[in-house]
Amino acid sequence: MISWLRRLVARLGGTGDVPPDFPGALEPDEHVLAVARTSEGALVATHLGLWLAEGRRVGWHLISKATWQGGVLTVVEAEETGTAGGAVLLRDRPGVRLPLTEPGRLPDVVHERVTRSIRSRHHRELPGGGAWFVQRRVPGRDGIVLQVRPDRGTDEQVVAEFAATVVEKLRQARGTDRG
Repeated sequence: MISWLRRLVARLGGTGDVPPDFPGALEPDEHVLAVARTSEGALVATHLGLWLAEGRRVGWHLISKATWQGGVLTVVEAEETGTAGGAVLLRDRPGVRLPLTEPGRLPDVVHERVTRSIRSRHHRELPGGGAWFVQRRVPGRDGIVLQVRPDRGTDEQVVAEFAATVVEKLRQARGTDRG
């Protein structure tokens, strides 16, 4: 009865239904927003992230870039490499090309969710390179996270030290605002 009701609500709400060959396990309150097909299986977008065909979910806050062109969705996923004073340090993985045989609304949902997760972004030049400082919402959690992603070839130690000072300045600014 519950699965029947869930499918009905999904259809009425314009959201997708989990395909029978979907290898993942959604959280009990995880809502499907869109579904697409690839030659390897289904991609499922939920309010928490993008489920890849192998059954692994990538949170919206860990998708650095997603592009839709010529029937191919290309996703660049970031991995967390550490922290610096409360900031999360990231490194981009190689982009994954996902040719969609039945895209549905998925490309639009991915674009909207990735964009909506970003509160602010700023690129800072540093000795030997630069880094992106991005404040993002993390699905399923309260608050904003500061993510720092060094440009390729930038000294990660320099970035970590600078990120720690940025976090401290943000804390001080918040303390001043409350006074």
